[in-house]
Amino acid sequence: MRVTQSMISQYTLRNMSNSYEKLMNLQERATSGKKLNRPSDDPIGAVKSLNYRTNLNENNQYKENFTEAYKWLDNSDGSLEEANKVMQRIRELTVSASNGTKLEDEREAIRLEVSGLKEHLVSIANKNIEGKFLFNGINTGQAPVDNKNGTIVVGASEKPISIELSKGLPIDISTDGTGVFSQAFFDNLTKLEQSLAEGSSGEEIGDQLSAMDENINSIISARTLIGARTNRLEIMEARLNEQGELLEKKLSDVEDIDFEKAIMDLQMQETVQRAALAVGAKIMQPSLVDFLA
Repeated sequence: MRVTQSMISQYTLRNMSNSYEKLMNLQERATSGKKLNRPSDDPIGAVKSLNYRTNLNENNQYKENFTEAYKWLDNSDGSLEEANKVMQRIRELTVSASNGTKLEDEREAIRLEVSGLKEHLVSIANKNIEGKFLFNGINTGQAPVDNKNGTIVVGASEKPISIELSKGLPIDISTDGTGVFSQAFFDNLTKLEQSLAEGSSGEEIGDQLSAMDENINSIISARTLIGARTNRLEIMEARLNEQGELLEKKLSDVEDIDFEKAIMDLQMQETVQRAALAVGAKIMQPSLVDFLA
């Protein structure tokens, strides 16, 4: 086959074009820091990248759910800690009132304090965060305890709030209000208040210490459950963070370039491109045939 000057020129131009395209791709990678700037760069890698990003988005959503769960548990535990302090004070007052030597005005002072502390416990039971009541299960828009007419009525929901912290794994984060601030809980306080108002004997008032202890134990039990849930959340969160770090590494392996290698490849290709241009310039110099034409 006869090789003409035109064929040599076309071959040279094609090689220079390919070299230039490769140079442009390397420059784009070095500038963006990414191997994948379009799906055609690596179709298989692009599919992997999409899957990793989808999983990372799910992972980040679960992280937000953990933040919400911790907030709910922390606020619930803080409220119960406050309730426990109030009940401890009421127990102290019960012990003090059971002393048969207390004068009438001293008992009245104790009754007034117990009454005020009972109201405070109602406010704790009706504690809400950002408009959501903590101790009414899924009925977060309704207060669990009604005390408008001077008679305490508890209508707390037993159905807990659950939040998904892992795929297909919902976790209860709310405290059962009926197990802590139950009707019996407030009835015990009302009975103590009435006994103080009616001038019951010190022995009769002392008999109510067991009821106060029941109230305290219900609070302690609820806080113990919150502690167990918090520990479980911490274990699950640590595993979620590990999964997130692994996904980010896999995504980086697929998408991100090795900068040192990318710069070396770019410099090498620039050298190749300059050499190709120099060779092409010599090969494509005008021949005698060009002048005769």
